Amino acid sequence: MEKTKGVKEVFILKMNQGELKSIQDHVIIEQPLEIRIRHRGRPSQIAITMRTPGFDLDLASGFLFTEGIVTDISDVLEYQVIDDNVIEVLLKDRANLPDGLLHRNTFMSSSCGICGKASLDMIKTNTQYLPWASKFTVSQSTIVSLRDQLDEMQNLFSITGGNHAVALFDLEANLLHVAEDVGRHNAMDKLVGNRLQSGNLPLNKTICLLSGRASFELIQKAMMAGIGCIVAVGAPSSLAIELAEECGMTLIGFLKSEGGNVYCGKERVKI
Repeated sequence: MEKTKGVKEVFILKMNQGELKSIQDHVIIEQPLEIRIRHRGRPSQIAITMRTPGFDLDLASGFLFTEGIVTDISDVLEYQVIDDNVIEVLLKDRANLPDGLLHRNTFMSSSCGICGKASLDMIKTNTQYLPWASKFTVSQSTIVSLRDQLDEMQNLFSITGGNHAVALFDLEANLLHVAEDVGRHNAMDKLVGNRLQSGNLPLNKTICLLSGRASFELIQKAMMAGIGCIVAVGAPSSLAIELAEECGMTLIGFLKSEGGNVYCGKERVKI
């Protein structure tokens, strides 16, 4: 098998019908990425996140945007790759950093997208894009068709079974972009960062598909990008539903080939 970035070859003992057999297997790579910024000559460590290597500039860009640290790609002067696990983002002097930014704790595991926040007041962020301003409708048949595309999109998952995917579609179910990572919040940041760098924000006429559950931090990051409709294969959390409803987003969970559960924003779903 050709080596794939983000995948490591290991040897395991396979248990099968009372026997142990040594075979080669593939696991998803999890490594730390340190994200730094330099603003007006002052360096700051912003986050260390456990991620799958690959598309790190997308990840850094998306993280800075969904955390409200940058509001547009024009705030960024330059990306500097210090080494394989450190990126420093040089910001233009005009960038306005949010209050309390330099007081946040900076470690995030692959399972937590808000663990670096220093206080409860910092959990919620404000968006310049308004998901509730997206007035589109999408048919039920279009929504359920997304589930059938999921397996084909997940290259890393097909090899390792160990990562999350976030995919972006237009209103006709055409795939625009997909991102994979060991952390679901990283996958979302990689997707948003890709769209940010290509000048395609806001994403107010798109559908975002999550390969797993819909957690609060994913709804918040989608909100920052102006996404109006989130569809998850798994369940949403109570706080995810509350935030989606508060910001006027359509949230659908437990997507299957025959349908799913609409938790809020039913006005966008056309039967």
